[in-house]
Amino acid sequence: MITGKIIRGVGGFYYVATPDAVYECKAKGIFRKDDIKPLVGDDVTLTILDEEAGLGNIDEILPRKNELIRPAVANVDQAIVVFSLKSPKPNRGLLDRFLLMMDMQDVPVWLCLTKTDLVGKEEVEALEKAYEKCTLGVLPISNLDGSGIRSVRSAMKGKTTVLAGPSGVGKSSLVSHICPDINPEVGSVSKKTQRGKHTTRHSELYQMDDGTFLCDTPGFSALSVPEMLPEELAAYMPEFDDYLGQCRFQTCTHIHEPDCAVREAVGVTIDEERYASYAQMFEELNLMAVKAGRSKR
Repeated sequence: MITGKIIRGVGGFYYVATPDAVYECKAKGIFRKDDIKPLVGDDVTLTILDEEAGLGNIDEILPRKNELIRPAVANVDQAIVVFSLKSPKPNRGLLDRFLLMMDMQDVPVWLCLTKTDLVGKEEVEALEKAYEKCTLGVLPISNLDGSGIRSVRSAMKGKTTVLAGPSGVGKSSLVSHICPDINPEVGSVSKKTQRGKHTTRHSELYQMDDGTFLCDTPGFSALSVPEMLPEELAAYMPEFDDYLGQCRFQTCTHIHEPDCAVREAVGVTIDEERYASYAQMFEELNLMAVKAGRSKR
């Protein structure tokens, strides 16, 4: 029995990397019985069934540091979420939902903005300012000329990083830059849908060097608001922190109340689109709470 890390899972088969080889494994039936599904990133123990054929069985899933639901991956240190500056334009609402989801799971996030060669410096700087407080930082890059790639590699050093984002933003091309020995399937962008074609279809973990792992995940086009009470949402908006206690009402939701310091700061120190995302998510959570009988609004 030896230990390894799941680097890929497809069709009920799990590919486990050990110091010596990669084995194709099946998971024991007890996992299904206990409703436990092995995840990419899991540290496991396995039994080798056929050394020459590279076959084995996963016997035990070792304790997880953390477990993400979407993308489905375990034991990560951080995430890099990738959005393009143009073709397609960044979906700010989708980005803000991803940041909320990661924040709730205590996973810090870098924001990588691709296709800097297609826009002006002002657009990049505007997004850097909008997201400086709610991310580890913004990493502008161009897959066309390779600018900014070194900063991405530096941000990943010594970490297990989840790479996520919508399809068509250049995520697979970025993987090709930072992991040149790997050849992920790279697709073009559909002119009709502005989505990527023939891109990543499953989560996969790549080892770049000692202690540095990259988990590439399938693109997403929609994310639900994580379940919480609507009044809890403001705690996940770090831009609001400077105005805590300054609203007229202690229980201010920053949506409709008069003399709200947060709303007064929108367009001044709080980005308008970030606030619009907050208001949209608040209303969705409020509707959910009303349906569940947890709110009087």
